[in-house]
Amino acid sequence: MQVALYIAAIIISVALIVIILLQVKGSGLGDLLGGSGGDSGVTRTRRGLEKTLYQVTIGLSFAFLLISILSVYFTR
Repeated sequence: MQVALYIAAIIISVALIVIILLQVKGSGLGDLLGGSGGDSGVTRTRRGLEKTLYQVTIGLSFAFLLISILSVYFTR
């Protein structure tokens, strides 16, 4: 059971890295580090693929948290 949880955690973490990098791809390096990319004070609404990637990121991060908690529970 522990091995399956470890493998699932690795797969989810790689997927999270890829999805986060896809979200940042359209932004400048300043946005990645927390700066404003020229449109300071302007907020945008997520639409289409950007919204889907955002929701998948939230779901994967929740799944990673759950698997991490389960793996700690089963190792004891």
